[in-house]
Amino acid sequence: MKILKYLFFIVLITCIAGAIYIAVQPSSYSFERTKVINAPKELVFDMVNTYKEWPKFSPWLEQDKNATLTYNTIEKGKNSSYSWNGEVLGEGKMTTLNAYEFDSINQKIEFFKPFESNASIKWNFKTLENKTEVTWKMSGKQDFMTKMYTAFNGSIEENTAPDFERGLFKLDSTVTSNMRAYNIKVNGVTEHSGGFYLYNSTATSIDGMKPKMEQMITNLRAFVTTNNINTSGNLFIIYHNWDMENNSVLFSCALPTSSKVVTTDATILTGQLEPFKALKTTLTGDYGNLKEAWDKSYEYIKQYNLEPKVDGIAIESYLNSPENTINPANLKTEIFIQLN
Repeated sequence: MKILKYLFFIVLITCIAGAIYIAVQPSSYSFERTKVINAPKELVFDMVNTYKEWPKFSPWLEQDKNATLTYNTIEKGKNSSYSWNGEVLGEGKMTTLNAYEFDSINQKIEFFKPFESNASIKWNFKTLENKTEVTWKMSGKQDFMTKMYTAFNGSIEENTAPDFERGLFKLDSTVTSNMRAYNIKVNGVTEHSGGFYLYNSTATSIDGMKPKMEQMITNLRAFVTTNNINTSGNLFIIYHNWDMENNSVLFSCALPTSSKVVTTDATILTGQLEPFKALKTTLTGDYGNLKEAWDKSYEYIKQYNLEPKVDGIAIESYLNSPENTINPANLKTEIFIQLN
């Protein structure tokens, strides 16, 4: 009997010691993870702020691909939410409490099954040398049951932080993948409407064309602004001659006008394009895909036995620009190759 008493006391003391150990554990927790993403913070913010985008980067939804997701009628921002019900994840809900545009997002995550708990989530977005520093933070209270779980299975941070790291990695890859998306469509033979335009021209090496073009565009736009000239369309480039063999190109940067504008600046001239027959191709996406768009245009010309006009021109017309289009995947460029 004495042995049984001793065993009982040992067990009792162990239970009391364990309960005390659990009780003195921290009553709250907080941790965060940070990653720098090579994308504008507007794009990163918008993806996190829109719950229908979460299946693309959520580390938890990745673990339960068959979970049922339900979104409320508010698609993004304050008061938007989504809930889940799955075999792996159980039941839960995420709600946005506040969203401060391109700066931070406050959320609440609630778990209903297999256990009840909740936590605060905060996202911060900071521009860092043309990239975005994203910080994902989680904090909450620890009741006795949570303390008991963490005492034997590791802290909330030890169990959850790897998911945050995985989620930030997927957020990075998803945003950058979206930015690289593009589409090339050869629209076919059409009629270019022509019209008046202001322009400046130069001849340079193909290798040195980009910095020349940037400076010419800056000068052209400055001239238009300084002289209060109303333009009637989008910037376009006219290629007069492209000589790969000799690494040379003759081109003009142009802005369309509704009527003829007489200039007194020797570097900014007035031109007029007569309507002409052309093959049209549309690139939707980053300018880095322009070479492929041009290649597909000439492949089409060859395939359908079309005849580019001797000494004719080719045009790149930019329907928008990086200055007013955050996502390069949404840039739109039209190519026109003059035909006989």
